[in-house]
Amino acid sequence: MNEHGKINYVEFPASNLKATKVFFQKAFNWSFQDYGPEYTAFSNQGLDGGFFQSDQASQTVNGAALLVFYSSDLEASLQAVIDAGGAISKDIFSFPGGRRFHFTEPSGNEMAVWSDIGI
Repeated sequence: MNEHGKINYVEFPASNLKATKVFFQKAFNWSFQDYGPEYTAFSNQGLDGGFFQSDQASQTVNGAALLVFYSSDLEASLQAVIDAGGAISKDIFSFPGGRRFHFTEPSGNEMAVWSDIGI
C-alpha cells in the first residue's frame, strides 16, 4: 500500500542485469518485470524496487545504505546465496539482537541477511 511519507521503492545499479536477476531468482525466489533492456523491477519482496544498468555498485564502504533481508534460517540463507553465485563478504557474526552475514550479488551490490533465531 502506498503511504504518504513512507519509503516506497528502492533502486540499485547493476552492471549485469541478467546475472543479477538469476541470482535473486535462485537465492530468494524473486520474480522480475523487465522494462526495456536497461531496467528490471521486483515487487512483493518486502519493498518494491528495481535494478538499472550501470557500472556502479552499492557498497557500504562508499557510504551506501545497506539493504538487510530477514531469515528464519540464517545458515540455509547463507548457503542459498553461495549456491546462487553470491560472494560472502562478512561471514555470520553476532550483534546485539541477532546474527547476520553480508554478501555481494553478481553486479557487486552489498546486502545482508539477519536473524534473531539461534541467538
